[in-house]
Amino acid sequence: MPTVRPTETELSLDPAVAAALRARLADIAAETVAAVILEVPSYAGALVGDLRANITGAVEIALGGFLRLATRSAGTDPGTPLTPALEAAYALGRGEARSGRSMDALLAAYRVGARVAWREMSAVAAEGGAPARTVAQFAELVFAYIDELSAASVSGHSDELTTTGRVRERYLERLAAHLLAGASDEVVGGAAARADWTPPSTLTAVLLPAAQVHGLLTPLPEGTVLARSDLPGVVESDDLVLLLVPDSAGPRRPFLLRALAGRDAVVGPARPWTLVKASYDRALRARSLLLGEGVIDTEVHLAALVVSADREALADLRTRVLAPLAQLRPTTAQRLEETLRAWLLHQGRRDAVAEELVVHPQTVRYRMGQIRELYGESLDDPVVVRDLVLALAVRPAV
Repeated sequence: MPTVRPTETELSLDPAVAAALRARLADIAAETVAAVILEVPSYAGALVGDLRANITGAVEIALGGFLRLATRSAGTDPGTPLTPALEAAYALGRGEARSGRSMDALLAAYRVGARVAWREMSAVAAEGGAPARTVAQFAELVFAYIDELSAASVSGHSDELTTTGRVRERYLERLAAHLLAGASDEVVGGAAARADWTPPSTLTAVLLPAAQVHGLLTPLPEGTVLARSDLPGVVESDDLVLLLVPDSAGPRRPFLLRALAGRDAVVGPARPWTLVKASYDRALRARSLLLGEGVIDTEVHLAALVVSADREALADLRTRVLAPLAQLRPTTAQRLEETLRAWLLHQGRRDAVAEELVVHPQTVRYRMGQIRELYGESLDDPVVVRDLVLALAVRPAV
């Protein structure tokens, strides 16, 4: 509800002039609307049919409120004649926000309306014999009154954006919760409709610290969903947020990664939007593996994710295949483990192994001799080699 502010300009019109103005209200309102359509591009072609009739009616209410203000007795409270027009202006501002328009167009319409109303009404007043001083006061009152209406509309516009923004934010949070819970297509479809959110083809889950989300939504695709609370598998002390980014698959993924540059973000794979829980689960698991800092693209770390899918199985596999090293001193066992890993990954190319380990090729030869003594002919068994590669290729997180 807008607050009524007194308009200080005092004016008392001759009753005959006031009656003539009332008789012209409908015509002046129609002329005002026509001028707005002609001069304000945002309304060109928009004010037609019932909408035009409603706007014309609102203009008549505003002009009627002005006349009641202009003809009130000196010293009386201006609040009563102002209230209906201010309420209509407030509702008009809210309507503009719901239509997705800024206040620029409406304020321009008020300026045009003030000029047309002043021109037409002052002409009627002059024809009725109103003195020059009264006509001057009349102009002052017109523009003060328009300021009141403009302020009421701005208030309505702001309140609507605040209200709908908060409500939609809650609906989007609820949609994210349903998606992460793996709810049915019917449930998530209904949640999307309530949030006035158009489902994309795919969604990509992105986890990052809440402190780093500021300014990020602007470069991301329209329809990106931000979830700040109740993220499955995330403790409150981590203070993480989730972004569900639409249609960032294939060639569009690099744009998403560039937008996240400079942040500690983990990016899951793109998935059909109703199956984005899989993207979230992968991003969450990648984060637990401590794969590095900055932007972590899970598509680059698929091997680590595969090998670490069952951590207990990986630990058991490492224990079994590294059993021949268990009898050695820890430092020696670690040195031979690193050498065996490099040997397997470089397919036995001694110089490449030496370069990676920063040792002499003869050192690699000596260590591999020790390893062959420990493992014997099993190093020639493809199954053993496979198990060693899986156990050693990616170190599990501690």
